[in-house]
Amino acid sequence: MHSDALASLLARCDAVLFDFDGPICHVFKGLPAPGVAQKLGLLLADLAPGFSEDARSTDDPMVVHQLSRGGGDSVLAIVEAALTKAEMEAVKVAGPPTPGAVDALKAARASGRGVAVVSNNSAECIYAYLSAQGLSDVVETVVGRPELRPDLMKPSAHPLLAAAAHLGVAPERAALIGDSISDIEAARTAAARSIGFANKAGKAKALSAAGADAVTEDMNDIARALAVA
Repeated sequence: MHSDALASLLARCDAVLFDFDGPICHVFKGLPAPGVAQKLGLLLADLAPGFSEDARSTDDPMVVHQLSRGGGDSVLAIVEAALTKAEMEAVKVAGPPTPGAVDALKAARASGRGVAVVSNNSAECIYAYLSAQGLSDVVETVVGRPELRPDLMKPSAHPLLAAAAHLGVAPERAALIGDSISDIEAARTAAARSIGFANKAGKAKALSAAGADAVTEDMNDIARALAVA
């Protein structure tokens, strides 16, 4: 999307919320998600055999985490802890931030807007990555995966509302930058604005169809728009 259109959207926002996996970094780039999902699936199958088939049929760690909820709080706690541990290992080898992400984060902060990371990944891994990349001072707050509450993860509006409250802004004056349909749905439910980050072929159309207020394929566009918004 042209920076002028993005700037017009962001000019109506007092806070910029960034999803973590995608807009800021590729969490499982160095520790591929399918391998993590397989290990979590085996763990869940051992703890709750009834979920064995479903757990082993996905290559998405988050899906295994969601499935574990059906095994009760004790099973969920064990799988969630294992997922968080895997995420902590993953961000150590995730590599540099998404091109343009650092400039976008810094431009948001320099503009005087509130800056938050809102993610279904654990807050622990987000803080660790931001610290390793020297970005801790740029982000004011992190709202990560709610402990033992998969139902409050995006597409629930809960994380966005929590971030907006912490930053002291009305949800409708915040914009979430995310690369998934669940991000767009969460923003819509929270009455916030949304910018879809189309980092893969075909995503732009899907994010637009989901109701994104704007779509871009380059985080540098965000940085440029914030510089003039």
